[in-house]
Amino acid sequence: MAQAASPVRAVLLTVDDDPGVSRAIARDLRRRYGETYRVLRAESGRAALEALRELKLRGDQVAVLLADHRMPQMNGIEFLEQAIDLYPAARRVLLTAYADTNAAIDAINLVDLDHYLLKPWDPPEEKLYPVLDDQLEAWRATDFKTVTTIKVVGHRWSARSSAVREFLARNEVPYRWYSSDEPEGRRLLAAAGQDGLRLPLVVTPDGTSLVEPTDQQIAAQVGLATTPASRFYDLVVIGGGPAGLGAAVYGASEGLRTVLVERSATGGQAGQSSRIENYLGFPDGVSGAQLTDRARRQATRFGAEMLTAREVTGLEVGGAAHNIRFADGSQIAAHCVILATGVTGCGVYYGSALTEAESCRGQHVYIVGGANSAGQAAMYLARHAKSVTILVRGPSLAASMSYYLIQQIEQESNITVRTGTVVEAAHGSDHLQQLTLRDTVAGRTELVDAQWMFVFIGAAPLTDWLDGTLLRDEHGFIKTGPDLTDDGSPPAGWELDRPPYHLETNVPGVFVAGDARAESAKRVASAVGEGAMAVMLVHRYLEQS
Repeated sequence: MAQAASPVRAVLLTVDDDPGVSRAIARDLRRRYGETYRVLRAESGRAALEALRELKLRGDQVAVLLADHRMPQMNGIEFLEQAIDLYPAARRVLLTAYADTNAAIDAINLVDLDHYLLKPWDPPEEKLYPVLDDQLEAWRATDFKTVTTIKVVGHRWSARSSAVREFLARNEVPYRWYSSDEPEGRRLLAAAGQDGLRLPLVVTPDGTSLVEPTDQQIAAQVGLATTPASRFYDLVVIGGGPAGLGAAVYGASEGLRTVLVERSATGGQAGQSSRIENYLGFPDGVSGAQLTDRARRQATRFGAEMLTAREVTGLEVGGAAHNIRFADGSQIAAHCVILATGVTGCGVYYGSALTEAESCRGQHVYIVGGANSAGQAAMYLARHAKSVTILVRGPSLAASMSYYLIQQIEQESNITVRTGTVVEAAHGSDHLQQLTLRDTVAGRTELVDAQWMFVFIGAAPLTDWLDGTLLRDEHGFIKTGPDLTDDGSPPAGWELDRPPYHLETNVPGVFVAGDARAESAKRVASAVGEGAMAVMLVHRYLEQS
């Protein structure tokens, strides 16, 4: 009789550049925890991050990250800051000398450090094991996600294949990618009875094969909530960017039955940012994915419900209720609605810079656009690409990009900025191979080799579905409060004896926060603030209804 396979043990990962110390702490960890956990060690932060990426793709769990502070090239705090993007639920422990205690205390704020250990830790029975016992108990008590591995078979230059990878990555679903023209990819296609003409193929851990699946089909298979738990809520938040997440956190924490509806993945455009360095409280910067994950976990901890891969197509007002209609025809209703739908990029692209960065290794990359999103993408891609060229129509970056980001770009040897330049044509067979660039001042054109192009040329509000319901400006941004009329009086059809609140639309009880609002600041911090402010106005509306 065959025995059942043993469950995969969670990992304890230790990082120390001193081989002797690395072996010693791994030995002590195995002595105590070797039967129930896998103990892995690395001798540099970069090696440890590579190990974590492999564990993530395989769907393995990591319980504890124990990193030495004083390591060359990447110290322990820098390692933990990147590691928590991969494993946010892992407990974080810093190994320090007595002289490093101030750094360890600072790390509590920078990376949510759970504990710091002083060298030496002898005897481990007194100084090491009690600390690790507590951390493991805390990890087991968290709501960490049971990780399973999904297989995605697709073509490198397929738009939908890239979109599926991005959907999984942004929703923190581990997956393994197989090219359809490589042996393992062909084996998976054959096993699913497919000839590769319809891609991508998504294979779930239980063996279910999905051919050209929609985001909602994938979400249902990987355990993301797609069906509302109730038909009626106090507050429906539409959009899961910084404004929507801020509204969900404050709404749920203040006792409102809150549901957030997101058509793709929480985080919005900010969630795809490789680095946000001007957000209050993060002096060393924070990745969009890290900030999004913390906000999402915070909202769910307060009781907010999260719906993913659900597209809202209509808003109907009937009496005191506001009805939200989904693309499949189903509906939910609420006392109040906060619209935080944000904006969508006006470029032509397959995948974001984050998901495609590794594919750009050693190649020539062109970025079109001069705003912060373009600059952040350039900095991230420069780690992998042979060269990154930023093409800007205007005379400089100063008019559209933050000063700190311009300084960083100037210091990168493989980033070039070409002002007064536009893309006139793109050339290639099955993928991009060359670009024709035109100098807008001199009128000259130039043919350059280019394997990748990322376009960041503006954004449009996702508000077309509100046409005829809410008042919008000529660009589609939603008007609120005093902006609803030129003279500041209530808009036509307004029946209440008070003017609309500052973030309220021409429909009472419907509010807007973030980039979708006309005249908004288009910054992460202001979006979060507007989400919180909108909840305050929701309470005021409910009190007077």
